[in-house]
Amino acid sequence: MSFVAVISEVQTMTPSTLDKTKTMADKNRLSLNQITTERWSLQEAVDGCMRFGIPSVALWRNKIADVGLNESVRFVRDAGVHVSSICRGGMFVSPDSEARKQRIEENFRAIDDAAALNADSLVMVVGAHPAVTIDDGRQIVEDGIAAIVPYAKERGVRIGLEPLHPMFAADRSVINTIGQALAIADPYPPTDVGIILDVIHIWWDPQLYSLIDRAAPRIMGFHVSDWPAIVPDILKCRCMMGDGVIELRRIREAIDAAGYNGPIEVEILSEEVWNTHGDRVLERMIERFTSLV
Repeated sequence: MSFVAVISEVQTMTPSTLDKTKTMADKNRLSLNQITTERWSLQEAVDGCMRFGIPSVALWRNKIADVGLNESVRFVRDAGVHVSSICRGGMFVSPDSEARKQRIEENFRAIDDAAALNADSLVMVVGAHPAVTIDDGRQIVEDGIAAIVPYAKERGVRIGLEPLHPMFAADRSVINTIGQALAIADPYPPTDVGIILDVIHIWWDPQLYSLIDRAAPRIMGFHVSDWPAIVPDILKCRCMMGDGVIELRRIREAIDAAGYNGPIEVEILSEEVWNTHGDRVLERMIERFTSLV
């Protein structure tokens, strides 16, 4: 279409059409979180991004370990794909002091992975344990973050704290609201420790939009999927955008207004999605992202 034709088309649009076009998510911000195509290897996920014109990918450390860090770096470099995040660091909480020390060491290795892949951030799923009280768990997390931030800063890696839905407070994360994540991040510069906002974990919060405003200087990442009306599985409860109840565009616009303009990761943990051919998942993901996010 010529430039003149484009101008002519815009001139014939109604105000409502122009508003809708203006608010649509830019595909250039799309990132494939590797868990969405769980059956694919790291190389297959990177190749899928190349085939479908997806500019960014978020990698999981178990997939990196499957092929080795050096090969992972080579795949990403040769594909020219940007790494929006590495998942995951954290899991600090344990009743055993020796285990806690080992987890700090594992976080150092996670930071090395993120540095080698030039990732925007290392996502922190901070951990929880049934034998540790929630208050003690949060103190352990604060201590763990304090232990790793100097090393991360030295390696040029940004730490992204991801609050998880309260249903995970007993076994996966004692940080369950944006406010709690901000309190842990507060002692550090926003360039060093920030917040990862995932709609599946935050959409329910009655203070969501005021908390997004508070988080503005620290937002390091944004993840989308959807929440089904009936949850079949606590961990793998997510569905494709548009198949659930979350106000995706409203949340995305609020995060944009707070100043975040980086990659938007599609992160779906779902047996139904995982059992669908990866190419079909990417086709549907792109269509739903551009029309609903």
